[in-house]
Amino acid sequence: MNAPLPGPLADNPSLDRWVSFPSPGKVGIGTGRVELGQGVLTAMAQIAADELDVAMARIVICSGDTERTPNEGYTAGSQSIQFGGVAMRQACADVRALFLDQAAKIIGCATAELSIRDGGILRNNAPTGQDYWTLAGAVNLAVKATGSGARKSVADMKRIGESSERLDLPDKIFGKAVFIHDMVLDGMVHARVVRQPNRGASIGAIDEQAIKRAAKAPVEFVRHGNFLAIVGTDETAVDLAGAAAVNHVTWQNVETPTALQAEASWLLQRPWIDRVFGAPEPGGGQGRQRFEATYSRGYLAHASISPSCGLAEYRDGHLTVWTHCQGVFPLRAALAKALGLDASAIIVHHVQGSGCYGHNGADDAAADAAIIAMQMPGKPIRVRWRREEEFVYEPKTPAMIVKVHALLDDAGKPTDWTQEIWSGTHNKRPGAGGVLLGAVALPNPPPEPPPNDVPEANGGGATRNAEPLYDIAAKRIVHHLVTETPVRTSALRSLGAMPNVFALECCIDELAERAGQDPVAYRLSITADKRARAVIEKVAAMAGWKAGTPGGAGHGRGVAFARYKNRAAYSAVVVELDVDEEIRLAHVWCATDAGLVINPDGVINQLEGGIIQSASWVLKEQVRFDNGVSSIDWETYPVLKFSEVPVIDIELINTKDEVPLGVGEVTAGPTAAAIGNAVSHALGARIRDLPLTRDRIMASLLKA
Repeated sequence: MNAPLPGPLADNPSLDRWVSFPSPGKVGIGTGRVELGQGVLTAMAQIAADELDVAMARIVICSGDTERTPNEGYTAGSQSIQFGGVAMRQACADVRALFLDQAAKIIGCATAELSIRDGGILRNNAPTGQDYWTLAGAVNLAVKATGSGARKSVADMKRIGESSERLDLPDKIFGKAVFIHDMVLDGMVHARVVRQPNRGASIGAIDEQAIKRAAKAPVEFVRHGNFLAIVGTDETAVDLAGAAAVNHVTWQNVETPTALQAEASWLLQRPWIDRVFGAPEPGGGQGRQRFEATYSRGYLAHASISPSCGLAEYRDGHLTVWTHCQGVFPLRAALAKALGLDASAIIVHHVQGSGCYGHNGADDAAADAAIIAMQMPGKPIRVRWRREEEFVYEPKTPAMIVKVHALLDDAGKPTDWTQEIWSGTHNKRPGAGGVLLGAVALPNPPPEPPPNDVPEANGGGATRNAEPLYDIAAKRIVHHLVTETPVRTSALRSLGAMPNVFALECCIDELAERAGQDPVAYRLSITADKRARAVIEKVAAMAGWKAGTPGGAGHGRGVAFARYKNRAAYSAVVVELDVDEEIRLAHVWCATDAGLVINPDGVINQLEGGIIQSASWVLKEQVRFDNGVSSIDWETYPVLKFSEVPVIDIELINTKDEVPLGVGEVTAGPTAAAIGNAVSHALGARIRDLPLTRDRIMASLLKA
């Protein structure tokens, strides 16, 4: 009996969605995962090349296309290789088996006598004159996968496990027009949307003449309910008109967030829905020590390098959309619902953007273009958001408060752990828990979906990584799902894992200090998980960790560990830094167990990127409100500079394990907590609120 098919392959069993032979010498592979800068397409090509026994140069990839690729939902959650890659591997193994069976019939031999080398069929290592392309007409791939194709053993892999040059980088580095922002369609017109300030706001007055004067070239207006756009053939004119419209369109029923609402503490004043997971409520805890600490993080922006962009054309009753979103099939479903079309009348093509790990404005820009295209049939419409528009209207990652309650035994080790969380939703993606921004401005806008968050089966949203992986007898999570937030919130890289691991791992350091133990030794004393212990021990060795190193003199070291979602990769991080009035990172060491590694260089890129982005969140980033969102560019929303990036050393362990584990978000939490712990070591005082700004450092020094 064959093993169950990997989830994405079970959901999309037709093999022709995964593999094809479009022309002599070429192998087509289809994946629902899209390239966001994480190198996933290169890894998929390595997987297919290995399982099909062909050269990488033969692989032609199609990704994120509702016409041609499997529906794998969103490219998110560090799942592309852990689930999508495993599905690709099995699909290719099944295809390989079908071709070997067909070749055996033609040649008149046992399948076991045959092998494949670069697509050619060999019998006892001698060419047979048959190959994938001569047999393609006789092998029907429009059949369901069975899982009967034997996947290669790790020992037989040639490309999997070897660093491979990224397929997408040369064109990007040398300036070829590969991004959606570079697309040009015949007859295309440009558009900017005059954005509805909030749900329920309505247009009061439009000074069209003032806007047209600002444009300095012909433009026209498209209005549908409270959705208003400016279109024209001259992008510069449309851009000028869009910027001017901010001051020449008045709105009624406007609500703007205040400075107070930017602080996480404001969440405590809002209504919430309680969700509780894990062990029953703790008992009286007689004779046991109690420990409590509260941590917080404000709202964060995606701060994508390029503002969002989308193209659409409505012709002959069919809508075609080009987008850099992370889920073309969910976007198609959301567009169908918003525009009153059947999903079969909509085609969505993914085109790469400048990268974003999370739900930024990409879906909404595509929806803007689609709404305008429906009002202007036959015209390709291109919408590019302005920088300020991206910062103000893209979904933010929610502010969070995390309170840890621990009961300790006589040795100072936790026996009961409660992680209590206040947070809005991380789940406003179209087709999941939210609606498209432009759709809210249309006549008869869709209702606001009921409050929800990412299900625990998918790793949770606010609750992600809230359960310690350590050996604690009783563990529970209390999530206060805040139902009203001042801005739209949704997914950003690692979702709630970063603040949860920050709180959890900073608490572990505090407990180690209370127990009079070294932080590394304390962690090892409360976990029997061999893979967890291995990364902690490895990173300590890499950093030359020494127990008992004195702190409080402005120089500090900190350590932290997590397994992302408690089911993906394991990672431990040590940070060395200096603190005066601000924090200067000196060195970061990271040890990661990602199981079977497809492309080591690509994995290291991901780990490094997660470290740098997390450091930026911890040291600098928070969205500010002042009669609206006031973080509108990189001056008002500063991020880590190139000159502030520390030396980073990374080592991968256990890279030949059969099962790959997701890595894209694993370093976010441990890096944040290791910085927090290193700052505490350097100052002799604990800062529990992010970001670790100069004001907070000075306040902690005054208290100390």
